[in-house]
This record gives sequence, structure tokens and C-alpha cells, in this order.
Amino acid sequence: MSYEISIEKTKNPKAKPDQNALGFGQFYTDHMFIMDYTEGRGWHDPRIIPYSPIELDPATMILHYGQATFEGLKAYKTRDGKILLFRPYKNMERMNISNERLCIPQLDPQFAVEAIKAIVKMDQDWIPEAENTSLYIRPFVIATDPYLGVRPAHTYKFIIILSPVGAYYPEGINPVKIFVEKEYTRAVKGGLGFTKTPANYAASLKAQEEAKIKGYTQVLWLDGVEKKYIEEVGTMNVFFKINGEIVTPSLEGSILAGITRDSTITLLNSWGLKVTERKISVEELYEAQAKGQLEEAFGTGTAAVISPVGELNWDGNIISINDGKTGEWSAKIYNAITGIQNGESKDEFDWTAEV
Repeated sequence: MSYEISIEKTKNPKAKPDQNALGFGQFYTDHMFIMDYTEGRGWHDPRIIPYSPIELDPATMILHYGQATFEGLKAYKTRDGKILLFRPYKNMERMNISNERLCIPQLDPQFAVEAIKAIVKMDQDWIPEAENTSLYIRPFVIATDPYLGVRPAHTYKFIIILSPVGAYYPEGINPVKIFVEKEYTRAVKGGLGFTKTPANYAASLKAQEEAKIKGYTQVLWLDGVEKKYIEEVGTMNVFFKINGEIVTPSLEGSILAGITRDSTITLLNSWGLKVTERKISVEELYEAQAKGQLEEAFGTGTAAVISPVGELNWDGNIISINDGKTGEWSAKIYNAITGIQNGESKDEFDWTAEV
């Protein structure tokens, strides 16, 4: 389907933030993309307008029933001035999986990527060039009917906003401390765990805050039925190197099919390393550590890319992984992915898309 994007340039450009003090998700560019959906008409009126608040009726359905999906990806500027996106079509394919589960109309993935390219091109001066920085891209869909009743909405907005960012975790590529959650449940098979929807993240906040008070960066979730099998960290999929074998929890319907996860598996396989996707119990991890076989652990995700795990706390039992240092494979994967993202390394997998 072909659409023409109308453009309204801002008359009040913002001052750019310090590239060395960006943090994550704190600053927003001059423009935003919006497209509307009306039942019977479909998606229509794509436009780029100045970044501004959204006016919503107090009865708007997103505010009451949480019908929404989102994605996260990044744009990078190469040394020779090119602008690259990393696997944007995979993001939009995954967004449609989330949309289907949340009864939200499908987006045309091809056009959605074109919309991303258009807004990134519009605000390309906002792409930071300092080390370990990028332009974070947040596409999202919200239900917009003013209606107090539980049903799928008849109208929606597809919106894209941009944010120049630094490292997601203050630790950067240094290992983080993770608290293994055994009381709360975030998701179960048949629920929303495999989607990117606000409810998943709202469900994780209580455990995350309690872990933070204890001095931990994030929570490692266990399955919601037996509280036995490892699922994912709050914002990352997770990998372990156990006695030479790299393992990661299999996709059982309760965790997100991460794009960085998929990229990591592809890279490791290309290097001749087998990655096993299977159920992993927390007991297995602790037994491997006791035998000296838990060699490395790391998380993968768009925001952090690769985040080594240096410590786990399960029910007060604390273990250090790789002496709390960044592991060999964590560093190698991080360097390989970021090298492709910023154009420093050859893209052998056709993962990048130029704006």
C-alpha cells in the first residue's frame, strides 16, 4: 500500500543535549510521526509534525484498558556520514505479532519502515556521534476510542518518537547484578509475555523496585507456574555458558523473541558455536556454579545490546559469575553487533538498512 507522508517542520527547534550525558530516554527530537486508523477506512493520514503533547479524551480506551503495543530500535551514524538502522523489518514483523495478540490492526511493515526512515531523516542532526551513543526509535500504537467498555477499539494512532541515548545501564558493558525473582509473576504461556505491550512492563515494576532497593540492577524472572525455570531479565533475553555450552531459554510463549537474541544466536552459529535453546532451571545454574562450570552469563536487548551478568542473588544465595568480570563471549558479541550497527564491520547478514 502506498502512502504520502505530509511534513510540517517545527518553528522552534530545541537545543541539543550534551552527547556525553544523554542517559536513556530523557531527551526527544524536534518531530514525531503520526498515522491514524479508523475502522472501515484503515490506516490513513501519515504525517510528520513538531514534537508535541497528544490531546486525549479522558475516556480514551488506552487509558483504561491498556490496548497498546510498541517497539524499540536504533539509528546510527557511520564515520562516512551514512545513517543505518539495525534490522528494522524484524521489529515491524514483531510489532504485528504483538498487534495480532492485542486485537490491533496490522501495519504494513514496508511502509512502517519507510515512516521510520522518514522521521529519522527529518531529525538526523539529533543522531549522537559520541562513543556508545545512538538515536533510539520508539514506534507505538494506542487505542483512541473515547469509550468505557471492554472491547477492541475502532480507532488507533501509530506514532514514532526519537530519543538520543547513551548506555541503558549505568554500568555500560560492565557486568550488572541481577536479583532472581521468586515471588511475583510477570507472564505465563497463553498470556502477553511474548508481546511488547505496556502491561508486561507494568507487571514487572514491583519486583524491579524491590530488587533496586536491595542494590540490584534488574530482575531475572522465573516461569510463572513452577517458579523453577529461567525466562528473561526485565529488559533482556539471557544467555549462559555452562561447561563450554551456550544455552538460552527456549521461546515457550511467555518471553519476548528478542531481535538481539536472534542476532546473537546467528553470530555464534556463524563462529561455529552451537547455541542450545531449552529450559534452564535456576537450580541447574547454581549447581553448575558449584562445579565451576558456569563460565559466563549475559543479557541481550536493543537498549543495552549486550549486558554481562556478574552476580545473581536467588533467595539470598549469591553467586559471582566469571569473578564479576566481562566474559570473552559477551565482549566478542557486543563488539560484533555494535560494529555492524555503526558501520565499522562488514554486514555479512544484510541486517542494516540505510536511511
